[in-house]
Amino acid sequence: MTKSDPLQDPDDVIEEIGTKKSPADADASFFAELSRARKKLVDGGRGTPSPTRTMRHGRGRTSLYSSALLVLTKNKITSTPTASSTTTAVSEVGNLLLVAAVVKSLSENGGTRNLDENSIPLSESLVLQILRRSSLQVSKKVDFFRWCSLMHNYKHSASTYTQLFHAICRHQDSLLDHHHEIIDLLSSMKQDGVVLDSRTFKLLLDSFIRIGKFDIALEILDHMEEEMGRTKSSLNSDVYNSVLVALVRREQIGLALSIFFKLLEASNGTGNVIPDTFVCNELFVALRKADMREEFSRVFDKLREKNRFALDLWGYNICIHAIGCWGDLGLSLSLFREMKQRSHGSDGGPFAPDLCTYNSLIHVLCLSGKIKDALIVWDELKGSGHEPDASTYRIIIQGCCKSYRIEDAVKVLSEMQYNGFCPDTVVYNSVLDGLMKARRLTEVCQLFEKMVEDGVRASCWTYNILIDGLLKNGRGVAGYTMFCDLKKKGQFVDGVTYSIVILWLCREDQIAEALQLVEEMEARGFVVDLVTVTSLLIGFHRQGRWDWTERIMKHIRDGNLVPAVLKWKADMEASMKSPQSRKKDFSPIFPCKGDFSEITYFLSSPDLGIGEAGGQLEDRSALHDTDQWSSSPYMDLLANQVTSNDCILKTFSPSRGKRVQVKGVESFDIDMVNTYLSMFLAKGKLSLACKLYEMFTDMGVNPVGYTYNTMMSSFVKKGYFNEAWGVLHEMGEHVCPADIGTYNVIIQGLGKMGNADLVNAVRDKLAKQGGYLDIVMYNTLINVLGKAGRVDEANNVFEQMRTSGINPDVVTYNTLIQVHSKAGRLQDAYKFLKMMLDAGCPPNHVTDTILDLMEKEVEKLRYKKASIRRSHKDDSS
Repeated sequence: MTKSDPLQDPDDVIEEIGTKKSPADADASFFAELSRARKKLVDGGRGTPSPTRTMRHGRGRTSLYSSALLVLTKNKITSTPTASSTTTAVSEVGNLLLVAAVVKSLSENGGTRNLDENSIPLSESLVLQILRRSSLQVSKKVDFFRWCSLMHNYKHSASTYTQLFHAICRHQDSLLDHHHEIIDLLSSMKQDGVVLDSRTFKLLLDSFIRIGKFDIALEILDHMEEEMGRTKSSLNSDVYNSVLVALVRREQIGLALSIFFKLLEASNGTGNVIPDTFVCNELFVALRKADMREEFSRVFDKLREKNRFALDLWGYNICIHAIGCWGDLGLSLSLFREMKQRSHGSDGGPFAPDLCTYNSLIHVLCLSGKIKDALIVWDELKGSGHEPDASTYRIIIQGCCKSYRIEDAVKVLSEMQYNGFCPDTVVYNSVLDGLMKARRLTEVCQLFEKMVEDGVRASCWTYNILIDGLLKNGRGVAGYTMFCDLKKKGQFVDGVTYSIVILWLCREDQIAEALQLVEEMEARGFVVDLVTVTSLLIGFHRQGRWDWTERIMKHIRDGNLVPAVLKWKADMEASMKSPQSRKKDFSPIFPCKGDFSEITYFLSSPDLGIGEAGGQLEDRSALHDTDQWSSSPYMDLLANQVTSNDCILKTFSPSRGKRVQVKGVESFDIDMVNTYLSMFLAKGKLSLACKLYEMFTDMGVNPVGYTYNTMMSSFVKKGYFNEAWGVLHEMGEHVCPADIGTYNVIIQGLGKMGNADLVNAVRDKLAKQGGYLDIVMYNTLINVLGKAGRVDEANNVFEQMRTSGINPDVVTYNTLIQVHSKAGRLQDAYKFLKMMLDAGCPPNHVTDTILDLMEKEVEKLRYKKASIRRSHKDDSS
């Protein structure tokens, strides 16, 4: 070979490689010569194309391509042992050159049209090598794959299909571009009689799940099951795990549950657990978000039946949070105890509770009203090796504010800022709402200013809290002014803001103004919801303007809401005119079972399974059973007090019952029942209210806490204690948890009956069940104790109220002034009057009446003192 002949024939090149060197020296110099030969072959392609390089389509083919074909077809090497190895090496290099040539041809314009099917010796090895080339675009690989499928002398194997699927699924962009071709390739695979392994199918499923193409993933599953049924084989568990994840993330939970339970049944008697813990956790999360309590419990119970299935740390945290949020505090604590036992057991594993576990437990305790226990666990957490995060602070602050423990909430907020955590909008909103409920308006203004200074952006909810708090705390002008200013700015106003102001206007009997706001609300595109409509209905009823009901229709965008309300009202009025079933047998709606004075027996029902914090630590026997070296002894104590067989019944709800449940169509009937009950009972029409209650309960409408509380309150005010006692019993039979409003009614009833001895027992029971005392409860206690002559106890309740961080309102001061005046303690009455004025609490018309009463008491006292002096003078004379 000479450098002056760049277009030397490739046959001569190979001849030189085989004959120039002796057999003994051939192996030593083969690769060096071959490298130079390849360079000549490559360089030779740069000249004028020879006739052998002409393609069947008349286009030029590269010298590299033709040279590779010649290398593979030429077989003139001497048949010696050394020459045989040389032939193998030349064949391998020729194959590599052919792969490179095909790849280069595919990369150029024309793609597969540059290939000659008659001259390329197609084989599985050659196709696999081309499909594995990372420099070749995926689209070119797909085209080459289809080109090979058209060759009559070649048939794809499972390996080539697998390699192409891997190439498509390797990058998300290529998968998005070619996801529609996957199904076509699967169909082609079926026609070729090729069956892929489960691992490749799982690759396809996981890839489409990752990019959110759940429909294609399910279509692939159908194809898989059809193929497996045809070949009488079975897929492994990993494949079905991917399918379940796809269904859950596609929000097709019903189909996922059906497959899940079938897999559980199929796994009986086998060594594999189907599905695995990751899939179970995904399913638990989806059921929790969808609020599917029964389905969650069913899945949980089924998994717990299998001895070989065990929750992991993530699963424990999910179940503790979900089950606790749904009211089963006992089971949540049992799961915590199980975690601790497994973390110290022989099976090992990372089962020790982490920060997420403690956050869930604190959240569950707060929801159950066990705020004292939550605060102790909170303090315990800080010494257990876990550092609280922003979520921990947020949970404990929200729990304190909802339970009227404002001082604790402010203290935790200060600690949060001291430890370097910046409170977000949610935290500030919680504290602002708590301060508003506690009537601490000055501190509300200061906190809001600090929120702005810290750069925390206020939301619509922030201003809704401020407006609602101002309107409810006697600052109506300020609240309405803020609302108007926000409207002018065109921000921080939503449908809830309008509903708050409309409700306030209805309470102030400004119905015309409320209707104008409804029209403005609809014009701005906000939805006029059922809360707003029912508030207007109550306002119409107060003013006797039922003819205005139809005026709302043209202002409401939801065309089905008002017609449904009008139809409901018409059907209700027609039904109430017909005789009711209870008139036939003269049985009362609420049968009397005992007497209201038996309230202590009724309240002796089992509580949530754990006692009140504070008293627990004094139980030395319980402390003896706990691990003294534990990082969470108090949490262990709470968990040990709940046995696995306990049936925990939620008898108290920290959330106060609402007239409108805001659950859409599902609660429409009971929302309307509550609305019209409020109207009838406000006018003292107890018979109409009872008919309404009877009619809809017979239709299957289940009452809620607000329904029972409204009925009981009206009966107590009228002195119908036996009927109120019957309502309370029916509430317990329907397993409707009592709330703070229920206890208010009970204490009011005891006060009207003159049985103030049971008031403290009721209050203690409320505290034991996780209840709290709001401003209404404090006012009720002061009124009942004061009228019963227990003025000192009423004063103690007042001091407890101030210590808890709740500022007294005008009702509190009026009650104290009246109680002390009737008790002849006029100096104390004047002290509370001065305290009221100093606190900036404006008197109302009730205050004037009470002051008149106090003036009469003063005159009586003066007359009494004058009579005493006159009698003394007569005796001395």
